[in-house]
Amino acid sequence: MSNAIMLMGTSSHVGKSIITTALCRIFHQQGRKVVPFKAQNMALNSYVTKDGKEMGRAQVAQAEAAGLEPMVDMNPVLLKPTGNSCSQVVLNGEPIGNMSAREYHKGYSLKAFDAVKAALGRLQAGFDTLVIEGAGSPAEVNLKANDIVNMRVAKYLQAPVLLIADIDRGGALASLVGTLELLDEEERALVKGLVINKFRGDVSLLTPAVDFLEQKTGKPVLGIVPHIDALGIDDEDSVSLEEKQAVSQDAPISIAVIQTPKLSNFTDFDSLAAEPDVSLYYVKSVEELGEPDLILLPGSKNTTEDLLYLRESGIEAAIRQEVEQGTPLWGICGGYQMLGRAIHDPLHTESAHDSVTGMGYLAMETTFAASKLTTQVTADCVKLPFLGRTLMAEDMPGYEIHMGKTEFGEEIQHPFHITAKADKAFDGWDGAWTAANHGEVVGTYIHGIFDHDGFRRQLINALRERKGLAGLSVQRNVRMEKEKAYNHLADVVRQSLDMEKLAQIMGETTC
Repeated sequence: MSNAIMLMGTSSHVGKSIITTALCRIFHQQGRKVVPFKAQNMALNSYVTKDGKEMGRAQVAQAEAAGLEPMVDMNPVLLKPTGNSCSQVVLNGEPIGNMSAREYHKGYSLKAFDAVKAALGRLQAGFDTLVIEGAGSPAEVNLKANDIVNMRVAKYLQAPVLLIADIDRGGALASLVGTLELLDEEERALVKGLVINKFRGDVSLLTPAVDFLEQKTGKPVLGIVPHIDALGIDDEDSVSLEEKQAVSQDAPISIAVIQTPKLSNFTDFDSLAAEPDVSLYYVKSVEELGEPDLILLPGSKNTTEDLLYLRESGIEAAIRQEVEQGTPLWGICGGYQMLGRAIHDPLHTESAHDSVTGMGYLAMETTFAASKLTTQVTADCVKLPFLGRTLMAEDMPGYEIHMGKTEFGEEIQHPFHITAKADKAFDGWDGAWTAANHGEVVGTYIHGIFDHDGFRRQLINALRERKGLAGLSVQRNVRMEKEKAYNHLADVVRQSLDMEKLAQIMGETTC
């Protein structure tokens, strides 16, 4: 049996994912065969594995920290909210349909636990250490009977649990004590230690709090992890997205991302946001749009509803005004579909609408189908006209994840040549470009396209030169900076936790 440690939180977004990532890197540095695991994710930010399966992005980052290629056994159940208390259920990387919250929690979740147990079995057979992440809080009394991601996993494996609280929010001591009080005796016994996360200031000031917690709960406090700014590791959920609102206002290039209600895969833009000469911000109203140098329409889990939201809120009209004044507009995946003439949904895959008129910039129409396309791709950018320059790049990695098939009504310029799909040679074209009125409009199905360092810098330099600024050489190496971020995170957490005590806790499960 593999050694295991499970991380649970007193609530969502207390830092479970980040500390799981840190432990994956620490154990990887120790030479262990370590693997991350989360039984069930609820997120719109997903990823496609090499074999075309869909999984949550948090486990992708954790896999990278563990030196592994992401695989769907790390996250066998993914719930993608579609609206009205309904989610698309993705089991073992494949969508099996939409379910209401009641249908899932009351009827299906315990069936899905069979997939969780099977995935755990395969991981235990292939790895010596499992770092397991819970979700939300294990003390949600209304959900406990059908929970498959927290204590049901811990009890199934008899895995020791660390309980994490976010002190930056306030009420950390009460949340730790209260969570333990709401657990039953068997569950409390599995909690072997407490962690206080996101602390700012002098750690010595917390000594009375630590003494109180240990005396009150009988559980050791393994450490106090400081708040880490600008970590540079992919986020997973909309709570993380809200924290991205604060951006540098001093950067010469401003990029607006339209934040629709069902925005997905916002990590597409993280590499742009991290450039030193870019101020990237998210827009939820006409007033917030301002006068950006570039507008980005992101992916969406409900493209037709998000398009109607843009129309009804006035954001679409504001975008049109900017484009008429020469501001370029780019769409990714669902945002790309919005740029066409129409979106058809005859099977009501996403909404109750049979068809919705698109923004009309690109000569294309998209029809949703019952099946979803999920594949990794490699592409070349072939002579893409952009603001008087020609953007070109080779071997751009990315992935496609969409329900729709797009057809073009007339000849149009496709800027991206797909050279490989799922590691197999491929010869096809993606995306579209047009000079619309006074602005330029570009669309693509490829997620992660801005992660290519050379392509991203060419794009930003075109925006710079339009403003009379000199172009810059490549400023960042995304892959290298991720590795540095994982190592930095590991250093901070290693110094903050009692690693000897953690080793003793994990040794209790050795068979």
